Amino acid sequence: MGTKQMDRRELLKRGALGGIGLAGLGTFIDSFDMAKAMAHSADAAGGIDPMLVSAAKKDGHLNVITLPRNWANYGELMDTFHSRYGISIADAIPDGSSAQEIQAITNLKGQNRAPDAVDVSPAWAAKGTAQSLFMPYKVATWATIPSNMKEPTGLWTGDYYGVPAFLSVNSVVKHAPKDWADLLSPTLRGKVALGGDPRQAGEAFGAVFAAALANGGSLDNIEPGIEFFSKLKKAGNFNPTFALNANVAKGATPVAIRWDYLLLAARDVFNGNPAVTVTIPKSGHYAGYYCQAINKSAPNPNAAKLWLEYLYSDEGQLGFLKGYTHPVRYPDLAKRGKIPAALAAKLPAADAYKNVSFATAKQIAAAQTILAAQWGPKVTGS
Repeated sequence: MGTKQMDRRELLKRGALGGIGLAGLGTFIDSFDMAKAMAHSADAAGGIDPMLVSAAKKDGHLNVITLPRNWANYGELMDTFHSRYGISIADAIPDGSSAQEIQAITNLKGQNRAPDAVDVSPAWAAKGTAQSLFMPYKVATWATIPSNMKEPTGLWTGDYYGVPAFLSVNSVVKHAPKDWADLLSPTLRGKVALGGDPRQAGEAFGAVFAAALANGGSLDNIEPGIEFFSKLKKAGNFNPTFALNANVAKGATPVAIRWDYLLLAARDVFNGNPAVTVTIPKSGHYAGYYCQAINKSAPNPNAAKLWLEYLYSDEGQLGFLKGYTHPVRYPDLAKRGKIPAALAAKLPAADAYKNVSFATAKQIAAAQTILAAQWGPKVTGS
């Protein structure tokens, strides 16, 4: 993924970079039935080896980590996987961070409760790779995944991406922010929060990168994003409380900056209580993706492999799409006519996602180094 920027229509036309359909961003499709939508099972769609299914069932258990049920539709995905294969799933620290996922692999090595598979940001996937924490594995649909969203030997594979967006509680914020500059309004004092610490959480890191793009920065220069949040802090608008759904609902963080798919899903979970507005900002369209990887010391390695096969099957990818994310295999699904009309009809206006920008692994690593040095002194004081 280079620094080139493209309009969403061009991305759709070219089918590049995976997940460029930008679908699932309309009214949440509660009535969409994954089982009925797919003509074949996950096994048939993904070409899953029956011997792997048998071996995974012998494992009988799967340890995942930091997969909130309302994040990327993971609740339904986990339930379907359990129902289909009879493999129980334990999800540790659902509201944790990518950093905690990598730490858990190291700290719990040799224990039955160690994570079998992780879903982490590219920066943490790179760190896990550098520390030799992952085992290589290529799913059956490997060839349909863009080469710039997977590690060549299969140590990690991109699964979906999102774009930072704003959510505001209507009863508290009379004028919903439409762009980054609006967050500096005196009316938002103490109200603007991120979904975590950008030094640890991929979504918060993406928000800082997006702010940089909107304020004169680039994929090679994240500093304007840090400076923006410094201004937000000096203005008294930055709220260090993490903008989790519970905090939004109780009014602790009435303006949240998180991935678009999380905020749109939150809007539906709230169902008007509280009533909220979700906005894709006019500028700063940074696309951040996440990666699946299998723990090299996984206590249930075959269950982990089967889990990835399911996630990258047609059905699993449509499950991500239902959860408002932009799945990596969207171009392939669209090309083969596998996108159900109920989902395709929910594509957002093209103008909502102009010039989507993807950073390279090198750019992300460089940005993280700068962020680690400057975020504390300039924004949080720690």
